Amino acid sequence: MGQNKITQLFGIQYPIVQGGMVWSSGWRLASAVSNAGGLGLLGAGSMYPNVLLEHIEKCKKATAKPFGVNIPMLYPNIEELMEIIIANGIKIVFTSAGNPKTWTNHLKKHDITVVHVVSSVKFALKAQDAGVDAIVAEGFEAGGHNGRDETTTMVLIPSVREKISIPLIAAGGIATGQAMLAARVLGADGVQIGSRFAASTEGSSHDLFKAQIIAAKEGDTHLTLKELAPVRLLKNKFYEDIQKAYARGATIEDLKDLLGRARAKRGMFEGDLTEGELEIGQVSGLINEIKTTAQIMEDLVNEYNKAKKEVRNF
Repeated sequence: MGQNKITQLFGIQYPIVQGGMVWSSGWRLASAVSNAGGLGLLGAGSMYPNVLLEHIEKCKKATAKPFGVNIPMLYPNIEELMEIIIANGIKIVFTSAGNPKTWTNHLKKHDITVVHVVSSVKFALKAQDAGVDAIVAEGFEAGGHNGRDETTTMVLIPSVREKISIPLIAAGGIATGQAMLAARVLGADGVQIGSRFAASTEGSSHDLFKAQIIAAKEGDTHLTLKELAPVRLLKNKFYEDIQKAYARGATIEDLKDLLGRARAKRGMFEGDLTEGELEIGQVSGLINEIKTTAQIMEDLVNEYNKAKKEVRNF
């Protein structure tokens, strides 16, 4: 696994980016991924400004290697978060859930590398036009908030690759070295991995949630709440309550009332497996063990190299 556009762009050893997952991506995980040769990301989507500052400071102490911040642009305190990112010398920012034109130029004026997450060719082209340095194309399999079109990674990656000229990172359903190789063959320059790192010892989510990830089987997740913001969830009582609401003909306001506030924190960070929102990808069905981040990275590289040798005579 040699150097390429993604390793050169970020100054890292392997073209592996950790997903900036809410309630899972704190400084321990981000620094561990970076120390193991990938790019760690702090998940600012679940952080108040003072909390983000604390995680940036701790991450800097824990690693001398590059790391970045993932920030959904629908966050209400985004101006303050961006000020903290710039003031503290963060050089890599992944943006999502919004128009990339809003912040890209401002960030690049401060010598920050900007990557935008999309779920369609249409938005990949908009992000490229906005001047981002790279794009994450995230397929329907991914956990958490997702695209409405339900385009799978295997279809999305070559579709985006055909239309853009800047570096491309594949996301959604990738938890093994074999999947990394498939993404590279389809045209991606690197991969972003979320669910596999969520089930790591360094992930900041609750141990009960991690146990649910490794217990998950095929079909245990579902994309729902498309009327609000599509999100892939593990099936639990809260998920079943959503389905019952749909069966009753729930309005958007009814769904908002049911969702309430801090539902994801309740499930993923506080460990309420009944009433909490448990965001994870389809690939959780392939994750059977909680491992250290260093071991996960080693496995990914070894699996990738083994798969590459095995398919040479395919």
